[in-house]
Amino acid sequence: MNEENPNAQSVAQLQDLMLSNESVDQFLEDLASLSSRILGGSVEVQCGVTYRHQNLATTVACSSDEARILDELQYGFGDGPCLHAISTGNTVIVDDVRTDSRWPDYFRAVADHEYFAMMGVPLVLGSEGGAALNFYAARPRTFTSSTQLLAEGFATQAAKALQMVLRVSRHANTSTNLKAAMESRTTIDIAIGIIMGQNRCTQAEAYAMLHRASNAQNKKLRDIAERIVTGISAEPTRTHFA
Repeated sequence: MNEENPNAQSVAQLQDLMLSNESVDQFLEDLASLSSRILGGSVEVQCGVTYRHQNLATTVACSSDEARILDELQYGFGDGPCLHAISTGNTVIVDDVRTDSRWPDYFRAVADHEYFAMMGVPLVLGSEGGAALNFYAARPRTFTSSTQLLAEGFATQAAKALQMVLRVSRHANTSTNLKAAMESRTTIDIAIGIIMGQNRCTQAEAYAMLHRASNAQNKKLRDIAERIVTGISAEPTRTHFA
């Protein structure tokens, strides 16, 4: 178990993830793998990232198929370490599912998969919703108080990184949508100018012609405009919409 102070190293690794990933999904997958490596060492540790919104929980990333299965088992029972961590904002450690009495039905199912130690660490996302890092290990008592401090310190940095990735993603989507809207508006304006020149009419009259063509052909205004703009050089004839 790597329990030396990893703060500077983990922050640097999280920054690398932020810079190297262009999508939220890939960042989360890499976050799960990094979390697994940081908490692991001589003992193999699996990690899942749970996101819960309006009481619906889902695994948004995992370091292995086993982690996803163990997460989904927990959702099926409706409660467990990671869901409790999200609800309370407190880390939950399970030394051995075979002797812990808190969630007996879920623990029996987990024991069948031969994973006996668990830890749920909340990721504080504010208005973004609730999330947690879920750690699983086959060896009982894998997660100690020292491991908890390590995981909580990492989770604090991971939450900040995730918030930044989400913010950048939203900005990118907004920028893309704005660019598309601007391009659409530009195409329509050019088409209106073409109609004005060909029909010797006012801007309002040209827009009305374009709008009537859109309704008559049951096509979007931009599609009609694009056809006019792209076809004007190939077919320099008057465009009659009246």
